[in-house]
Amino acid sequence: MSEVISVIGAGTMGSGIAITAASAGIEVCQVDVSSDQLERAKQYHAKTLARNVEKERMTADEAEATKARLSYCDSHARAAESSFAIEAATENADIKKKIFGAMASTYPADCILATNTSSISISEIGSGVGDAADRVIGMHFFNPVPVMKLVEVIKSPATSEDTLARTIALSERMGKTPIPANDFPGFVSNRVLMPMINEAFHAWNDGVAGPEEIDGIMKLGCAFPMGPLRLADLIGLDVCRDIMLVLHEGLGHPDKYAPCTKLVELVEAGHLGNKTGKGVYDYSS
Repeated sequence: MSEVISVIGAGTMGSGIAITAASAGIEVCQVDVSSDQLERAKQYHAKTLARNVEKERMTADEAEATKARLSYCDSHARAAESSFAIEAATENADIKKKIFGAMASTYPADCILATNTSSISISEIGSGVGDAADRVIGMHFFNPVPVMKLVEVIKSPATSEDTLARTIALSERMGKTPIPANDFPGFVSNRVLMPMINEAFHAWNDGVAGPEEIDGIMKLGCAFPMGPLRLADLIGLDVCRDIMLVLHEGLGHPDKYAPCTKLVELVEAGHLGNKTGKGVYDYSS
């Protein structure tokens, strides 16, 4: 089989995964049903490569070779060639399960079926794939994918050791540091991070301090490179809310994991952070 990976979903995370893999010498098929989203991914890839050449992170020839390794498809056109299929759709269990059903019936029997979910149970996402459950695994990349080194590799009870080993090897080939964890809501990263972000919203909501003060205290007092509320804007407030709901539903403890009303209000108002130009902070200028 050719060394091809298909990345399903051409949003922020999917396009980041695609350019990272292509830069590491791997052929990539970027898949999305939206031609507009594929065009945005293509423009992002071109901008990223141009910036890498300008910053002397790669030569012009290396950038051209990377670009040549990227193809854009509105269907699973290169499924038969793919050794990995990495789903990077929106953080919604029903959408992911539907995609995985299609992946299990379309991709070869030795193709790893990975999900970039940041919190949803790997077992749940793979619940409809039948005999392919041993090839389902989590590959939780972090934003921005080309920069962040960690891949949280999530093994469900059904995931085989071969699937785990191949996923770790691919992560390393992509220049990442894979660290394994078991299949629980939120895994390790978001089970620890999101309640902290949520608590920052509670502190703001309760009038303990304003966003700049909260972020400043956490940066200087805890040596964080970015305050929790600024980080929430970067992640996307809708994503933060959705992950808190996953923790709330999966782990119980309603007082501990229920998303703060301040966070919910911002999401319902359409203020999602960097991607909309306004969240906790205003980015319109």
